[in-house]
Amino acid sequence: MQYEVSKLSKNNLSLNKSLIFAVTGLYCFVLGTSLLGFSIYLFLESSGFVEQTFINWSGQGLFWSFITLFISLFVLFIPVEFFSKYFIENRSFKDLLTNIVSVIFVSLFFLVVFQILLRNQNLFFNEYLAIARAVSFSGFIAIPLVLFLLHNFGKSLSFITNYSYSLILTIWIISTQIFL
Repeated sequence: MQYEVSKLSKNNLSLNKSLIFAVTGLYCFVLGTSLLGFSIYLFLESSGFVEQTFINWSGQGLFWSFITLFISLFVLFIPVEFFSKYFIENRSFKDLLTNIVSVIFVSLFFLVVFQILLRNQNLFFNEYLAIARAVSFSGFIAIPLVLFLLHNFGKSLSFITNYSYSLILTIWIISTQIFL
């Protein structure tokens, strides 16, 4: 009897550039959307619609609301202009593993970058850091589970296959709100 040993090669698990761009685009969309929500909350707080917790006076709230708005628009602009990859292929087990590894890698990379860049300098920077942490932790925990579920149920439902990017984006935004 002769036993065959499968050899690991470069073709077993490959991280191609388009997949990294798609996952980075997802991360930027989720981070930009979360920052946009925080900007709207700061505007509502400075307008007096909600109780003031972050600001001392309305001018400060409007200032930080506009700063956060422009930061969120810039972050939302990045995947549209530079990445333009709006499809995640999740048909085989190899694709599933590649997607999970790339989501965890991108989330870990941005978590470390934001921990270094946004130190505890200001109340608003602390909130930006909390938002970035929530997006990263959601990428660590929720999105690999979602990718696994979409892999298992995507074969039977064409809706999941066609709109996997939008579904993952929506679930990532919702799960980020859980971690906040």
